[in-house]
Amino acid sequence: MKILEKNLYEECNFGDKRLTQRAAFIGELLSVKYGQPLSKIFKIASDLKRGYEFFSNPKTNFESLTQPYFKQTAQEINGTPVVLAVGDTTFLDYKKILAKREEYVPISNGGNGLILHSYLALEPDLGQPLGLLWEKLWHRDHKAPQPSNETQEVKEERLKKERKAKRNKEFKSKESYRWVEAFSKIEKQFSTLEIPVGGLPSKIIHVFDREGDIAEVFAQISQTKNAGVVVRAAHNCCLEAENGHLWSYVTSTTLKFVKDVELAETKKCNARTATLEVRYCPVSISPPTRLKNQGSFHVYAVYAREINCPENCEPVEWMLLTTELVDSEQSATQILRWYTYRWRVEEYHKILKSGCQAESYRLAGESMSTMLGFLTVIAAQLLRMTYLHRNCPHLDANVVLTKVQMDVLIASSPPKFKKDIEFTVDWAIRAIARLGGYLALFCHFKQRKNENQG
Repeated sequence: MKILEKNLYEECNFGDKRLTQRAAFIGELLSVKYGQPLSKIFKIASDLKRGYEFFSNPKTNFESLTQPYFKQTAQEINGTPVVLAVGDTTFLDYKKILAKREEYVPISNGGNGLILHSYLALEPDLGQPLGLLWEKLWHRDHKAPQPSNETQEVKEERLKKERKAKRNKEFKSKESYRWVEAFSKIEKQFSTLEIPVGGLPSKIIHVFDREGDIAEVFAQISQTKNAGVVVRAAHNCCLEAENGHLWSYVTSTTLKFVKDVELAETKKCNARTATLEVRYCPVSISPPTRLKNQGSFHVYAVYAREINCPENCEPVEWMLLTTELVDSEQSATQILRWYTYRWRVEEYHKILKSGCQAESYRLAGESMSTMLGFLTVIAAQLLRMTYLHRNCPHLDANVVLTKVQMDVLIASSPPKFKKDIEFTVDWAIRAIARLGGYLALFCHFKQRKNENQG
């Protein structure tokens, strides 16, 4: 694993070296004080003023701040045989910023929101987060206010026209294009890298939930080098060769095996072990009318249905479509495991909102976009550290921290325990948690000291 030697924001290109230096300075402060008010992050008034100026500067933006991290992630995993890229969308709600509404967009309950679409790279065996490969941040256009005296008949006619215009909209101008756009963006990240000696190009398997079940995804995958897809089906598509529909055909095939699968905690149910009945088979999906010049999409379907589901839990039912070969229990189990790792990107979004408090800052929309350029990277690094802490806690801390970050955490450690510290990922996680008030760190060091004395 690569050791971090410098601040990645030093690679940002704003066309002004002073802005690059300021980005590196802000990045270091936020990495150890994320989630706090800006007045506490910048202790000196002049630094606070320059921070606000940086966020509102037209030369700074989300893309410029995140691109070095995407590049770093691609470099670190370059040559790895298989990498999962799990994608998901989240809404950042700034509903209380009514005075700055023009730079946000209503998303629900009168809130003001930005939309973030993320692609998180994962190791395929354990689901270890490796970093972000690409993100897109945007907001929708505001709709013109409608007359208050609009009759029901006029309203229905207007909505009918809006739906028709939406259907006829060019695909690249639709929000759903982001699922296809990711293929080219991520492919471009790797196209500039040299393949390691004796190695092969990394194969990127894109993993989507039902929102990513669009025909253009399957049309694009055949045109993308070293890429595959696993997507949870949302549509009961017509099957060409099988002369039927997806659900009725796949569910009528022979039960192949029964498998226990670990499920992450959700809003509706606690983490649990689910027992799944699994079926799989090849299918040929007919393209929609808008892609009539495309041939059928030849993919594999893996259908899993939970049995003996606990009370108060919704039973699992997954219809997964994949371009990867599925011809055995082992390969079908692999597809199921890869899909369960999709929850990692939801964990990342949770860290961004709860840990980094991305929705708590009161900045104008463009300034908030720049702020998110820092916070998204920090959230991804925290998620990576969290899983490294679970999988290899004794790894050296300098694989996840820069020298400045190490110095800050060492300086903030309890003086009487400094001589007993081993600078591991375990120590880094606990030291960062202590900055947020996690007192158990003292007990941990005290226990380690007593063990050493014993």
